[in-house]
Amino acid sequence: MRILGIDPGSRATGYGLIEQQGNRLIHLDNGAITTRSGDELALRLQRIYRELSELIDKFRPDAMAVEQVFMAKNPASALKLGHARGAALLAGVNADLPVAEYSALQVKSAVVGYGRAAKSQVQQMTRTLLNLPEIAQEDAADALAVAICHAHSHHLASRMAATNLRPRGRR
Repeated sequence: MRILGIDPGSRATGYGLIEQQGNRLIHLDNGAITTRSGDELALRLQRIYRELSELIDKFRPDAMAVEQVFMAKNPASALKLGHARGAALLAGVNADLPVAEYSALQVKSAVVGYGRAAKSQVQQMTRTLLNLPEIAQEDAADALAVAICHAHSHHLASRMAATNLRPRGRR
């Protein structure tokens, strides 16, 4: 399964593409879509949508996973983050991808094993789990972590479903 992970932001939207082959996670690509803060918000959102759509066309993922909005101290920043999430969600849905959403706590727990892990720990673990030659840029590492979280969650859900489908023996 190919997974596109997204760490949305109005200035930088991180993306990370991985492929799950059994228990192995393989890194395909990562980076950040950056926008100019001087541009109108609508143009910035258009760029995020357009570039994510191009990535989806190029890599043909089977699923998209997006980090949920956290409670920001600044309401204006939270709104802009929400708009960036909307652009990402729309790109996924318009490409007929199943879209999953995960909280930062879920992502950190899945990748580091601790929901309050530092960003540096997330970066180091994504490097280790994906056997990267170097630590990915912060937004890209966060997006890779979201993809890893989805891979672990999907793998677990598949195993649970398979277990529930087996006939139960008599005791």
